[in-house]
Amino acid sequence: MALLKVKFNQKKRVKLAQGLWLMNWLSVFAGILVFSMGLFLKIELRKRSDVMDNSESHFVPNSLILMGILSCAFNGFAGKICYDSLDPAKFDKWKPLLKPYMALCFLFNILIFFVALICFLMRGSLESTLAQGLKNGMKFYRDTDTPGRCFMKKTIDMLQIEFKCCGNNGFKDWFEVQWISNRYLDFSSKEVKDRIKSNVDGRYLVDGVPFSCCNPSSPRPCIQYQITNNSAHYSYDYQTEELNLWRRGCREALLHYYSSMMSTMGAVVLLVWIFETFVMVGLRLLHTSLESIANPEDPECESEGWILENSLKDTLKSALESLKKIGKFNQVEADAEGAEGEEGGKAPAVTTVS
Repeated sequence: MALLKVKFNQKKRVKLAQGLWLMNWLSVFAGILVFSMGLFLKIELRKRSDVMDNSESHFVPNSLILMGILSCAFNGFAGKICYDSLDPAKFDKWKPLLKPYMALCFLFNILIFFVALICFLMRGSLESTLAQGLKNGMKFYRDTDTPGRCFMKKTIDMLQIEFKCCGNNGFKDWFEVQWISNRYLDFSSKEVKDRIKSNVDGRYLVDGVPFSCCNPSSPRPCIQYQITNNSAHYSYDYQTEELNLWRRGCREALLHYYSSMMSTMGAVVLLVWIFETFVMVGLRLLHTSLESIANPEDPECESEGWILENSLKDTLKSALESLKKIGKFNQVEADAEGAEGEEGGKAPAVTTVS
């Protein structure tokens, strides 16, 4: 028994073809939207590529760009088929291509669903990429004279100001790195010498943070040096005082920003996938209803359209049998080749008569 069998007359076939033509062109615009989202996400990721550890995070935007291009191509082609299906003479030239095209559409829909799923599942990979990238970026903050790293200070400062964050996981991360360049340190000062000698790596570590960590909404002037020293500031208690620094780490801020963006894009791609599925089902019904016309010379006669010619169980069973036949055929060919090789390897017996 065929799956989702529907009876069509000429009027219904024409309406289905016209509706599918419109839906395909709407899908083309949806493909342009997906392409634009991928391009936008790629630009946003490239803006902050200096604080990302690798390029794995670009898998999502690249996939969205590819899906957008394929969607425009597939749906534009399907729109042409639907338009030509109104004229039986024009439709005949598309008949040999429809089955391979439907198989490609099925694979394309699987890929779209996979990309939508990846948009929701990329949070873990993005988190590790940002954590390591920000950690390295903070180490290079002081290298304003080093080629390739001279803009890192500006990048980190602008990032902390824009996203209202400080450090990797929090402001205390700055206590563990030397973020002040050696060119601005007075090495004749006892305090500087003591701080450098106080750690094995010989770094100048302070309980301070860059100015970009300061919260301008705080009524108190920014305390960015000697943050843990209560006696260095009037009426100040490190343990209880609400610090006038951004409390959130930049990893969390960026992760929330990109995750929410990818989740929104994933929802849009999922809607596109649902729409594409309906288009594929409609195209399959149109294809089968036109092929099953009993009398091609009478276009007004009734016909039947279906998704699968047999039930889902029978279709899967026949597909498995076909795969088994192909496997057996390959095995027979391999055995035959092996037998030929053995026969060819045998040398003919030669008898010599003296």
